Amino acid sequence: MIVKVLMDNESVSDEFRHEHGLSLYIETGTRRILFDTGASGAFAENAEKMGIDLSTVDFLVISHGHYDHGGGIQRFFELNKKAKAFISRRAFEDHWALKPDGTQKYIGLDKSILNSGRVVPVEEYHVVDDGIELFSGIGGDRLVPSGNEDLYMEHAEEIKHDDFSHEQDMLITEDGKGILFAGCAHRGIVNIIEEIAVEGNILLEAVIGGFHLYNKSRGTSESPEKIDEIGSYLRASGPMYYTCHCTGLEAFGRLKETMDGKLDYLAAGRTIEI
Repeated sequence: MIVKVLMDNESVSDEFRHEHGLSLYIETGTRRILFDTGASGAFAENAEKMGIDLSTVDFLVISHGHYDHGGGIQRFFELNKKAKAFISRRAFEDHWALKPDGTQKYIGLDKSILNSGRVVPVEEYHVVDDGIELFSGIGGDRLVPSGNEDLYMEHAEEIKHDDFSHEQDMLITEDGKGILFAGCAHRGIVNIIEEIAVEGNILLEAVIGGFHLYNKSRGTSESPEKIDEIGSYLRASGPMYYTCHCTGLEAFGRLKETMDGKLDYLAAGRTIEI
């Protein structure tokens, strides 16, 4: 499997654009997948520089209903005329981030894409293709990111704290290897691993995604104590971890000290093979 980072908060060089967002291009033995589209169309510029023809992508998966993961959907649809977009049915509810001054910023998706005829609304579990599964509705409350406290949603005409029922993780199983993709891990990376891998009895080779240990609205990182506890769990869990985006560089640095070589960072322009 080949994974190419089309967008991240950081980039490997000035050649590649970067923004607060995430987009990954994935090649399995049989499929070309786009996982998230960043906050804008900039991911497509990086794709071109990396020699990727987005018109050949077989399908798009959006991890959750925030603009920094789905802001480039329209641009993708312009470049690719056939691929379906697999998005949680709850992702098109309204979502906000609370800013330090008490105001709210809308961070949801562009609802006009619902009229494209290319969106596949996903329930809590969905099989996209052989060996490609989507999971949402993750439970558990262990080591949940504190930054979630500043994120809100509207459901049934009521504004409340986001429960991230719209967040979905993708598991790809190929050649006996399980590779798990998590966009932001708002439900907590530990809870995601516990429910999908431990309870599901799935042996993971790698986990790729953000861990939401950085609060963008406040410009703060998760507490050192929580980062250390998460790092200890991940180190003992088995797979190699590749993180990015909302983990934040401060938290990444501390996790790396704890995880004994089992953590790497994926900036825009990076390619890995698993």
